[in-house]
Amino acid sequence: MTESDVIRESVDGPVVHDRLVGDLTRLGIEPGMTLLVHCSLSSIWWVVGGPVTVIRALLECIGPQGTLVMPTHSGDLSDPSEWVNPPVDPGWWPTIRQNMPAFDRDLTPTRGMGVVAECFRRAKGCLRSGHPQFSFAAFGPKAEFITNKHALESSFGEQSPLAKIYDLEGRILLLGVSHESNTSLHLAETRASYGTKRFISHGTPISINGVTQWTQFNDLDPKADDFIQLGQAYEASHMYSRGSIGAATSILLPQRELTDFAVDWLESHR
Repeated sequence: MTESDVIRESVDGPVVHDRLVGDLTRLGIEPGMTLLVHCSLSSIWWVVGGPVTVIRALLECIGPQGTLVMPTHSGDLSDPSEWVNPPVDPGWWPTIRQNMPAFDRDLTPTRGMGVVAECFRRAKGCLRSGHPQFSFAAFGPKAEFITNKHALESSFGEQSPLAKIYDLEGRILLLGVSHESNTSLHLAETRASYGTKRFISHGTPISINGVTQWTQFNDLDPKADDFIQLGQAYEASHMYSRGSIGAATSILLPQRELTDFAVDWLESHR
């Protein structure tokens, strides 16, 4: 959706900071929360100040004792043989592997995460985990705990920020996005046992003693094809909050409860 489309759809006029704070508060976001946010800015309608206003509103709602977290993935730092959107000529693969820059917490941009997450990861005081493909950024008193020691072989597993959020009994905010974007369901994948589960070799460039090296690591082959169905099953049987942030249909739910439910669901349905 282009910005012109968003402006045209904003029939009630622009969305401002105070409206966002009110909508977020009514949804149930409270001071002190650890809040993992997945966000589509365009779904809110046109926001005065764009992603900066959204981030400031979220931080105001959780207060100085709360911690805000967003996925800041950079999936393009991966083996070009796995690329499908778009694919590249196989003849390019060796050149790409040899010349791809290593992951840099400060410099490496997000890919496919949306403008809010990209803005957030660059904020002063925001910390970013060190995974070259599936990093998370956090701001607040629990940020260091959440982002520290994100293991290469644990993109979404027990040594990932998702597991730390689980330990902290954090909340998930799906702001204008579906469960297909809900990364916590990948944590459930790592914990569940099902017949189609598999681990594969992934490639990525990392810096070792200042030298970029192409590195292979084994990790879960994550799938999200059934995440919408999984999320609907959770919503049908559990309490959660649903409301509108601007024009964006949004839900707020407990990450630990959802993850535990998802483990059982995956074991029964995959």
